[in-house]
Amino acid sequence: MAHFEVIRNLPHAATITRRIEARLVALRVGERFDAEDLFEVVADLREALEPYEDGGDPTEPEGDVAAALAADLGRRLVDAIESLGIGEDRLGQAVRNLFECLGLGREGAEISLRAGEDPRSLLRPI
Repeated sequence: MAHFEVIRNLPHAATITRRIEARLVALRVGERFDAEDLFEVVADLREALEPYEDGGDPTEPEGDVAAALAADLGRRLVDAIESLGIGEDRLGQAVRNLFECLGLGREGAEISLRAGEDPRSLLRPI
């Protein structure tokens, strides 16, 4: 599957996490009684990436651990999006961008489809 290869960028991954949260708010997902787990995962993801919001990427061992934790939370996020049936193109694009910033472009291109990204989107890699 075509995908973007991006050098890991945890500060930008933190920014994308905030965009995901904002998109969920815009979709009014927080009004659903069954969305508590989804927002817990978002909070955990924000917490995991918060130390990197204001600066550069950490050294290799720390960065690898942080990216692996964020990727695991990203997978849980997609599971929750899928189970709630709230996937849509912009949300899926943000998920793809998150995984790209974690250095997992191939996985991001695949998992974003489960979060609702349109496979024909002009923003997807060719």
